[in-house]
Amino acid sequence: MTEHAPQPASVLLNASGLRKRYTVGRKLIEVLKGVDLEVLTGEFLSIVGASGSGKSTLLHLLGGLDQPDGGNLQVQGQDLTAMAGVALSRFRNQSIGFVFQAYHLFPELSALENVALPARIARRSIPGAETAARKWLDTVGLAHRMDHRPYELSGGEQQRVAIARALMNDPVLLLADEPTGNLDSETGAGIMTLLLELKQACRLTLIMATHDPQMARQTDRILRLSDGQIAPSLEES
Repeated sequence: MTEHAPQPASVLLNASGLRKRYTVGRKLIEVLKGVDLEVLTGEFLSIVGASGSGKSTLLHLLGGLDQPDGGNLQVQGQDLTAMAGVALSRFRNQSIGFVFQAYHLFPELSALENVALPARIARRSIPGAETAARKWLDTVGLAHRMDHRPYELSGGEQQRVAIARALMNDPVLLLADEPTGNLDSETGAGIMTLLLELKQACRLTLIMATHDPQMARQTDRILRLSDGQIAPSLEES
């Protein structure tokens, strides 16, 4: 029997020369100075760097939450730097999931309603959105907490709700900005384990910004952001 070699993974994200600057008072601050980045489908990439190095800024650009001042960005063949308005919003909603350090759940909504929100924005029916939300809450281990509001949940539970919400529309890319930053070490380790399990089960492509070397070492590849640029293929000891 002839064995076939595994097919190489395709490039999901390609960034070239990304630049971002901000004006603070009369001072111009260059946060990103020409970032080049290629991410393969199914890869779990971590981005490390000192506080204020621009990790969050980079993730915002990669996810279309902000526009670069220069450079090009393609995600699944779509040129995000050429998109704006409704087209960009629709692409973010349907193709990219976001997980933030501060959870960003709506306090007046239940866990179920928070998770279903991206599907409702995409104009899926209420029954269909709620059915999918229940599935994702069960997947992250919160089937018994879906009617609870954020203030009734622990920090780890809130982050699990946020992860379920990020996956609601089956995105091609999940961006996680310091997802364990507000959690104690044990709870953070549980969130990291969940992300690794979801990567395998759902064949996710993930990019995570983190200050935690232990978390970064569990990913497929580590890149360091320094002086506004990324040094590729960093192996941390």
